Amino acid sequence: MSDQQTPEQIEAEIVAQREQLAQTVDQLSAKLDVKSQARAKVADVKDRATTDDGAPRPEVLAAAGSLVAMAIVLVWWRHRS
Repeated sequence: MSDQQTPEQIEAEIVAQREQLAQTVDQLSAKLDVKSQARAKVADVKDRATTDDGAPRPEVLAAAGSLVAMAIVLVWWRHRS
């Protein structure tokens, strides 16, 4: 058996390598697209913080309320001191 490839085999190998390179470039482009990543992260956080009808989840409201209460207590305490 000879290790010689036919022109068709070489061409098929080149086509496969081009497709693989194009996929790699697409993946790198997606990783470098900061705006798209930021939009996706915002959408993910929004989806996790709201119910299916778009209302805030009760636990998110409770956490926000406790943060506001803590801020008020801290301001009051510092003002008093």
